[in-house]
Amino acid sequence: GGRRRRVCPFCGDKVREVDYKDADLLRRYVNEEGKIRPRRQTNVCARHQRSLAQAVKRARHLALLPFTGQHVHG
Repeated sequence: GGRRRRVCPFCGDKVREVDYKDADLLRRYVNEEGKIRPRRQTNVCARHQRSLAQAVKRARHLALLPFTGQHVHG
């Protein structure tokens, strides 16, 4: 079978560095627990996965993304 690897969504859009301010985009790449989803789920290439991880971490520090899933404030 000649199944082609799906191209990385960022490479397809000619993105160089993932934008940490784009919270809606980043949310697609984190699971319900707020963890960064693995490459086999997202089909992101190694280069962009690193850039993505960096962006998610920055977004967390700026409180655009939660560090964990649903925060329960007692």
